[in-house]
Amino acid sequence: MTVSLDQLRRCHLAVDLGAARTRVYIKGLGLVVDEPSVAAVNTRTGSLIAVGTLAEQMTGRTPGYIRVARPVSGGTVVDIDMAQRMLRHLLGEKLRRQLRRKPRLRAAACTPHESDPLAQRATVETLVGLGARRVELVDTLIAAAVGCGMPVEQPTATMIMVCGAATTQIAVLSLGSIVTAVRIPIGGEAIDHAVIQYLRQHHQLMLPSQSVRPLQLALSGGGLTPGGPAVTDIHGRDVATGLARTVQVDTAAVRQAIHAPLTAVLDGLGKVLRDCPPDLVADIADSGITMVGGSALLPGLDEMLRDATGVPVHIAERPDVCAVLGLGAMLDGQIQPLVLNPLAG
Repeated sequence: MTVSLDQLRRCHLAVDLGAARTRVYIKGLGLVVDEPSVAAVNTRTGSLIAVGTLAEQMTGRTPGYIRVARPVSGGTVVDIDMAQRMLRHLLGEKLRRQLRRKPRLRAAACTPHESDPLAQRATVETLVGLGARRVELVDTLIAAAVGCGMPVEQPTATMIMVCGAATTQIAVLSLGSIVTAVRIPIGGEAIDHAVIQYLRQHHQLMLPSQSVRPLQLALSGGGLTPGGPAVTDIHGRDVATGLARTVQVDTAAVRQAIHAPLTAVLDGLGKVLRDCPPDLVADIADSGITMVGGSALLPGLDEMLRDATGVPVHIAERPDVCAVLGLGAMLDGQIQPLVLNPLAG
């Protein structure tokens, strides 16, 4: 799936279509789009009402004839036509006019590790619909590792963990390639769902869709660690009466509910380390694990992984945009491959 750096240098734009956010990098301009992957459609006329942040704010607040669509799920385009319309509006007329001037427009895109050919084809078709004559696909793990400044082209092990909204990908990289990797269908959305289910079952409370994020809950004090406040006031709607209600929630119990889906992530992390050659594991013990992706910012998650593995865990400087910045670095020619000169006989 990973193409050569020479082919990527010929590309004009890079796209990271994520389940939560869509990001576009244009050569010479930098990161020009960083918006939620959401579009609002009028079902009566089929017209697009809003995209990005405005469409996300409409979630759960629209009349019956307006549908809020998410054309990307788990890093895979599930609605090609809607994804194309969303990208056109996010880019805007001015940027699209600049791209149309390119005689042979080339694009690069991130795809999840071991994505099936149908998912790759959907990504290609989406960008072809924007006018791209050729689309290069790059594994998200490699793009994210490049974006956070890891020496992926060197003969040393680097371990990266991409924490997305729908999936978590973990890999060990060496010499610019993936040595071993795993993709787990658990991400930030699963953690949100665990919090919703806990509050519904134990407190008969429904949360508004916009205030589900655990980062906005009272975990802000200590996160997943036990150092935060003991109880927290949470506002929501009573399941039985439908009226607004405030309950005091034990934060330790909420932390336990969040830990449940994260056990699958810990299992995947252990599998990657077990499948990795011993020499590379020794490198990882020194360099540690680098976390990228929007869900990497969940408070206390890095400490939880550090305690479970005994390996240093670091969060990248800009974890949410590492993948698209890595693609941009490849487009701009900032990454040089390791040159192996043949031995003189």
